Amino acid sequence: MKIEKENVGDAFQQVTKYDRDDMPRGGLDLEKRPGHYKVYEDPIMTIELGQPDRAGGAGLWDVLDARRTRRTYRPEPLALGELSQMLWAANGKTKEGREAVLRTAPSAGALYPIVLYVMANDVEGLEKGIYHYDVPGHRLVMIREGDYSDAVARAALGQSMLAKAGAVIFLTAIIERTRWKYRQRAYRYIYLDAGHIGQNICLAAGGMGLGTCPIGAFYDDELNAVLGLDGTEETVVYAFAIGR
Repeated sequence: MKIEKENVGDAFQQVTKYDRDDMPRGGLDLEKRPGHYKVYEDPIMTIELGQPDRAGGAGLWDVLDARRTRRTYRPEPLALGELSQMLWAANGKTKEGREAVLRTAPSAGALYPIVLYVMANDVEGLEKGIYHYDVPGHRLVMIREGDYSDAVARAALGQSMLAKAGAVIFLTAIIERTRWKYRQRAYRYIYLDAGHIGQNICLAAGGMGLGTCPIGAFYDDELNAVLGLDGTEETVVYAFAIGR
């Protein structure tokens, strides 16, 4: 198949199929295995989020029945505790594993390529800025200070709700974490991982009476620039507006 821009998706689907007679061969180079966590050595500030609440809450079946995409939000701030609960529900720590902490969402090979960032627009106790979610520490690390709401909305094809939401959660992928083991098939698994986390976000929002809208339409390079990513080794794959 000749690969053109118009059929690159079709080509990818074909060339990454598993075939009994043509399976990838060769052992894994353990010395080249990427780390499980991204660490910012010199953050602007660190915000401890406290323990997530694992008790009570709305019933799962009721939340599933009521789940809807919400694109308009009231001009009321999110509580820091609500954001904390959302992040833990999305992909937070549930148990210490042998090599990495286990999470609320499954991941192919337990490699966890998805990284979470938050743009705080209107969250009580948080200054406006871009934050990285530190999974093992359950805390936020500020990496960029200031109001990026307009830049993010422009990068998302002008979707103004991103500027009006209390917060936006970004899902990025560190490609090599999964590619190290699964080669080109890794891209399939990365998008599946993002989907698992995205559904957790939607259900958590519904369970807390918040609105959320999944966003897959954006100018990749522009949104990567806002998050300070190279767009190759780590790139944004999904975003969620969160509001009241």
